[in-house]
Amino acid sequence: MVDLPDRRTNFVDWYLAVVEAADLTDKRYGVKGLNIWTRYGFLARRQLDAVLVREIEATGSEPVEFPALIPENEFAKEKEHIKGFDAQVYWVTKGGLSELDVALALRPTSETAIYPVFALWVRSHRDLPLNIYQIVNTFRYETKTTRPFLRVREIHFFEEHTCQTNEATATDRVRSNLAAFRRMAETFGLPYLSIRRPEWDKFPGAFYSIAFDIPVGGARTLQIGSVHHYRENFSGPYGIRYEDTEGTQRLVHQTTFGLSERLLGAIVAVHGDAKGVIFPSSIAPYDVVIVPIPSAETRVAVLGAADELADRLRRAGRRVRLDAGEERPGAKYYHWELRGAPLRLEVGRREAESRVASSVDRLGRKGRVAFDTAAVDVTARLAEFDRALGERARSAFQASFAVARSLEELAKAEHVYLVGWCGSEECGHRIETAIDGALLGVPEDGLPLDPGTPTACIACAGSDGVRWAVAGQPL
Repeated sequence: MVDLPDRRTNFVDWYLAVVEAADLTDKRYGVKGLNIWTRYGFLARRQLDAVLVREIEATGSEPVEFPALIPENEFAKEKEHIKGFDAQVYWVTKGGLSELDVALALRPTSETAIYPVFALWVRSHRDLPLNIYQIVNTFRYETKTTRPFLRVREIHFFEEHTCQTNEATATDRVRSNLAAFRRMAETFGLPYLSIRRPEWDKFPGAFYSIAFDIPVGGARTLQIGSVHHYRENFSGPYGIRYEDTEGTQRLVHQTTFGLSERLLGAIVAVHGDAKGVIFPSSIAPYDVVIVPIPSAETRVAVLGAADELADRLRRAGRRVRLDAGEERPGAKYYHWELRGAPLRLEVGRREAESRVASSVDRLGRKGRVAFDTAAVDVTARLAEFDRALGERARSAFQASFAVARSLEELAKAEHVYLVGWCGSEECGHRIETAIDGALLGVPEDGLPLDPGTPTACIACAGSDGVRWAVAGQPL
């Protein structure tokens, strides 16, 4: 058994221990920050990607895959963008033994790889909107402490890139992305805030950026994705133009939507407990684990019954693991609880004879599953499990926030705080200094609690243009 650190008092050590103990990744590769996707972690990632693909394709986005190497001359066209990434870029300067005429950037993000090609693909208003996505690896030379899924140098990355006719249609695409992520997060039982970043913290080259943030203990927050509206900030340098219905050449307006493997880390962080990982059924590598409990006399009957139950559920589309190993039942229970399996079915002599398995979900709630109606019963049990898991997460989410009325309160860093903010950068930086973190920005879609109307900026006490903003310590 693994003795996990206390999650409430030592979140980071708990997170690192549980990710390793659950065998989601192996960090022992020979390059720091480049981790191995183990079999179990890969299965979880594959399920997560399936949700992302389902929801983004429902909005009309289509898949592509671009090369990982970006010519330096293309990368440098958007000066503000490269300024934001130049310290994190891996450069390829040789091809075999020969020096390259043009250095190649190993994709840190794909704007500068994709947009020269968009200039070839987009010619007419008939080519718009252009909404494409890819799931690829990106590379950033992260100089801070690396942590599996949360801060790595090779990143499993989902990104959508779009071209729209004007600012209004690009704004509509941003709203579509926000709605798509809302559906994704509901599937994962993951509460979050959509927060419009302040000017000094938006994505390099963006007109504005909206990020998705969750609290992970105390004042700490984790950004799990983002959507960006670019206006013409990239289409100008890359010459992405179209001919409108009146024959006039116009620059397209662009948006992006990005999510990474950090989303898997967030699911572990939000749902996990003292026993280990808890996966919602949507991304669990196995949503059902069957544990036979045979004696010497009943071995053939019990294993036969367990195998029949597994077959019934697999034919119904369930991801089933039949754990027929030699370990004692208690060791198997611990093993699958640590790894977050949503539902465990136990089959012993009585269950084999009655054709009704005992069930225990990852939240510890017990029930029964009849062999003859197993598909229906398991679907109901998992739906109830996901609902309860989501409610538990929402309750913890709301309890993570508090209202701060003074900079002194922020310094306690006991919560993620809602603060009155006048919108000035000077006051924003004063807030960041007080909490030793970041002013994340202004929530887009409501607040996690009802603090009333803000009356004064927490930094300057002014009342003009005051809005609620969120301050925390990004992990």
